[in-house]
Amino acid sequence: MQFEPLEVVAAAVISNGRLLLAQRTRPAEFAGMWELPGGKVEAGESPADAVRRELAEELGVVAVAGARIGVDVPLPRGLVLRAYRTAIESGIPQALDHSALQWVSAEELAAVDLVPNDRIWLDDLKAALAV
Repeated sequence: MQFEPLEVVAAAVISNGRLLLAQRTRPAEFAGMWELPGGKVEAGESPADAVRRELAEELGVVAVAGARIGVDVPLPRGLVLRAYRTAIESGIPQALDHSALQWVSAEELAAVDLVPNDRIWLDDLKAALAV
């Protein structure tokens, strides 16, 4: 019997051809780097529910997760990181759990200091921004 790894969700919030990134405050080795907002899927929660909850907690918005973007990224302790294209239904994103937020274009994305796990999706994110 094979068990599904525990999932960590990352929200690729795209609006008007720009991607929303959040600047990490912790842990120390990633502080100051940029990431897609998100977090761990809790027990009994679907990935879409986790995206909705995490973005409410981290950004103060109501959001809905859509299709997957990119490949699974294996993490320590049997976790897997997955990105989901996400739309904001209501609210204006605020940095509630990060030091800053920024919206970037596909051209700007390559120059951003992304956390290593999110950098794996660079080509996929650029393609999503081009649509």
